[in-house]
Amino acid sequence: MPGFSPAASPGIRTYLICGCGSVGYLILEELKKEGGRLLCMDSNPERVQELREQKIEAFLRDLTDPDMLQGIDHFDIAFVVSDNHEANITGLKTVRKKYPRVHIVARAQDPINEKLLMQEGADLVLYPQHVVARAAIEHLHRLEKHHLSRDLYNLLASWSGIFGIVTHTNPDPDAIASAMALAAIAKRANQNLETRIIYDGIIGHQENRTLVNLLDIRMEKLKPETLNECTHIALVDSKGPGANNGLIHSMPVDIIIDHHQEDISHIEKVHFIDIRQNVGACATILTEYIKELNIEPDEKVATALLYGIRADTKQFRRNVSPSDLEYAAFLLEFSDADLLEKIMSPQYSHETMDIIGAAIRNRKTRNGYLFSNVGYVRNRDALPQAADLLINLEGISTALVYGITDEAIIMSGRNRDLRLNLGNVMSEAFSEVGDAGGHATMAAASIPLHVFAHVREKEELLHLVIDPVLQNFYRLVGLLEDEESEV
Repeated sequence: MPGFSPAASPGIRTYLICGCGSVGYLILEELKKEGGRLLCMDSNPERVQELREQKIEAFLRDLTDPDMLQGIDHFDIAFVVSDNHEANITGLKTVRKKYPRVHIVARAQDPINEKLLMQEGADLVLYPQHVVARAAIEHLHRLEKHHLSRDLYNLLASWSGIFGIVTHTNPDPDAIASAMALAAIAKRANQNLETRIIYDGIIGHQENRTLVNLLDIRMEKLKPETLNECTHIALVDSKGPGANNGLIHSMPVDIIIDHHQEDISHIEKVHFIDIRQNVGACATILTEYIKELNIEPDEKVATALLYGIRADTKQFRRNVSPSDLEYAAFLLEFSDADLLEKIMSPQYSHETMDIIGAAIRNRKTRNGYLFSNVGYVRNRDALPQAADLLINLEGISTALVYGITDEAIIMSGRNRDLRLNLGNVMSEAFSEVGDAGGHATMAAASIPLHVFAHVREKEELLHLVIDPVLQNFYRLVGLLEDEESEV
């Protein structure tokens, strides 16, 4: 038996592999790449000899022998991975008793063994069948990402003419950044394809205006003649034609990229659809394309995408997924921190402050629900800012701020009640009369005025119609039941 020092050199990790069968040998090969000191033990003399011939410190030991660790005075991590369950249990107990502070990874033969090994002190249990299955799924996901990105790239490369990228109405940072990124991908795929970023509504939020101005983003107002010039159209951060965007429902589109829940079975003839409900921002999806295509984003695109992810996840505190964090980290290298700070610290307009003030003054609460009528508004982006503020009031679980423009009654909601999915509630309450939806913690609705469009006294109209409009919402969250029980 070869001798060795009782302790490893400072900073060098020592690994002990107990059982060098098929699994143990694979672990050994991977650990060789990591560096450090390797110790192996096995009950098969031929295998031990083979390891020694490879210059591995190997010991002929039986894991069921209480003296299996004799002469082994130091290691940091033990892998107890023989193909015999009883031997693994006994070996695990021996290691844990003599070295209570080392990390132990053990191998299980089935799910029942997995629980027993954890009970006996294993820090991590490997069930090879599960490991293989998880690895296969992870590889499949990586393959899907790559193919999806290449499909988009090849589609853009095959086009000619003018490519219109349409955002949702009153675009936010996520929509603006996603449109920028798609335009950058299109430019890389096809130098002859002219791209235009198109929006309807207004860019009213002060941070959104700052984003567009500082990054010098070229955006065009949506007009029928502009759409007619486009040979191809994409929707970003929007779930389909006519759904919170300036397109009519029958408008054919070629690409839809979004992260909101939606039934898209009725949408036909779309060449590329990527809708993922499990990410917090559409910008995350576009960043994935860029990374998978090995495109180095320029500073402006990277800064916009990073801000888009941060804004839509409320600084990684709302609806955030591992992908949002992964791709935000990827963008850090390419973005401009000073520029990002300027975008995030804009000046508030007088109108925004007036609307927030009106929301505070006019608030009414019922059983943890807050409702506030801000009246007539020009800058609808101030409503979500007011809702963000009011949801922080003590005793408030859900805040709904609403106002009226020349074309619609608009609502913005925030929620922190884990029992309530605000997006689903608002969609069910208002979808039949307008456009509504969102996430569990944040949602919005827009109800067109139609026949009331020419009424001059918009605030008076809002007071007249808002209670009937909110009846469905009251019913879905149980406020009508509370009223009946009080009678």
